[in-house]
Amino acid sequence: MDRIVGIETEYGCLLSEQEPNVNSELWPAKVKNYLFRQARAGTIDLHYRDYEEPPGNGGFLLNGGRLYLDMGHIEYASPECLHLHDLVTYDLTGDELLQSSLIALGAEGRVSFIKNNVDHHTGATFGCHENYLMKREAQFTPPILGTLLTFLATRQIFTGAGRVGQSNPLAFDFEPPQPEAQINFQLSQRADHIVNDIYQWVQFNRAIINARDEPLADYRKYRRLHLLIGDSNMSPFATALKIGTTSCILSLLEEGHLPRNLVLADAVQSTRDISRDPTERWIVDLEDGKTIGALDVQWEFHQLAQKYLCNTSAEMNWLLENWGFVLEALAQNHQSLIGGVDWITKKWLLETFMESEKLNWDHPWLQSIDLEYHNIDPARGLFFGVTPGKRIAEWNSSVRRPGMTHVSPLNTRASGRARAVAFFQNCNFPYVINWDSIACDSRDCLVMGDPFQTYNDAVDRFLAKPRPISPSSTEVDCV
Repeated sequence: MDRIVGIETEYGCLLSEQEPNVNSELWPAKVKNYLFRQARAGTIDLHYRDYEEPPGNGGFLLNGGRLYLDMGHIEYASPECLHLHDLVTYDLTGDELLQSSLIALGAEGRVSFIKNNVDHHTGATFGCHENYLMKREAQFTPPILGTLLTFLATRQIFTGAGRVGQSNPLAFDFEPPQPEAQINFQLSQRADHIVNDIYQWVQFNRAIINARDEPLADYRKYRRLHLLIGDSNMSPFATALKIGTTSCILSLLEEGHLPRNLVLADAVQSTRDISRDPTERWIVDLEDGKTIGALDVQWEFHQLAQKYLCNTSAEMNWLLENWGFVLEALAQNHQSLIGGVDWITKKWLLETFMESEKLNWDHPWLQSIDLEYHNIDPARGLFFGVTPGKRIAEWNSSVRRPGMTHVSPLNTRASGRARAVAFFQNCNFPYVINWDSIACDSRDCLVMGDPFQTYNDAVDRFLAKPRPISPSSTEVDCV
């Protein structure tokens, strides 16, 4: 892949009947406190990051990533990763952090963390955000952005997590949603909640691409593409396809190889139409008045990637081979994608259950099964009971590496940051840790503007500098 990438995952929290009167925001706070107080998985923030992130709300981890509370949810941000295998491993590490905390707190039978994106009861959504480092000189003209949006709207045919039912959120102008036909099952959990193609204000106007220019690196060299459209995947194979294929498209964009005839008439509407299409033909309207199937769109992107990126690395060849395998299977053999593509796996489980119990799609049990598919507890999550084919099973097994909660990637800036986290755990210096810098006080700061550098030596020299211990510097209590 050779591109700096990270994933941010917000986890739902599900309480059993044994916890009937507990606020659902209590357990995320308990787990956060446990991880920083008892498990010592990282260093807690001593300062305000913004008005919604007071001291003690979260912090950076020993693996270089970050964990914090966001509007009642626990959010885990992976460290910066350079290779696809590492990225998927560190995404799974967030699951390990949370599940191990519930076990340590004796709550694994009563409390569950759910790696999904919708609350069936309230209609709320919570995100899985992708971050891709790009060259600052990359051209984002309207035709190029339009082509990128076409890829992102159509990739859900293999990245979607699947969901029972639908949501009808208010548009940005707050017009009441129009009556719609009942949808039994759709490909994507986020599709119903995307109301714009490109926009900066995230919370109430979710766009496919967040336009905020916040590179978290040297702004003269880099930009960060921040995507809101993706679902949280239970299948590591699906996560690899989601991140890997998108990285391919960004490489084609930077090298000037994107097609100019694949711009959707309306990317937001196409996203929803594809997700809700029960025929699975996934036909979309192009800006030039033509129509095309989402599968055909993906084949065009795949062929361009094959032409320009093949043999650039073994990892790239793995990705191109499996991207093609999935596109062929979507057309001919869905069964071969069970355990690899989440929406197919979930739909198969639901239909099997419905047939055995003689149920219809409107039965409330199906929403419960939908949620339990995303339970990160291997003893309870329905995804873990599925046996995929050899190709998918080998990948899913290869990226599950226990113990990465305390080990950072060795080839990115996360390595140097992790050294700083370990150092500040054992001293009384006031500190500030950010994605692109560390500081011991307001007068002494190390800028780390290049995510491709480890900064190990620079961090070691910075931390070794003699400093007087401030008598007033005490560790902030977690709130």
